[in-house]
Amino acid sequence: MSVKKIPLRQCIGCGEMKSKKEMIRVIKTAEGEILLDATGRKNGRGAYLCPSMECFKKAVKGRGLERSFKMAIPREVYETLEKEMEEIDRQE
Repeated sequence: MSVKKIPLRQCIGCGEMKSKKEMIRVIKTAEGEILLDATGRKNGRGAYLCPSMECFKKAVKGRGLERSFKMAIPREVYETLEKEMEEIDRQE
């Protein structure tokens, strides 16, 4: 019997490798919209973050999202993502 491989992804904030299920996916859609993807199944270019505000702040400071999506990201997008991350932080 073969062992099932667990997909690993790197956090754009802290740089740690973790399983895909432990992380939050941020996507850039074909229209250029940037959203949090809670299901992990939406279409678009994805970047992964640990579910903590600390990692989100590191990603903002280190421009991790801008590097992943190869584009400048407006301040309003960061503010929206921050509110969504706070919601996730409260649920856990």
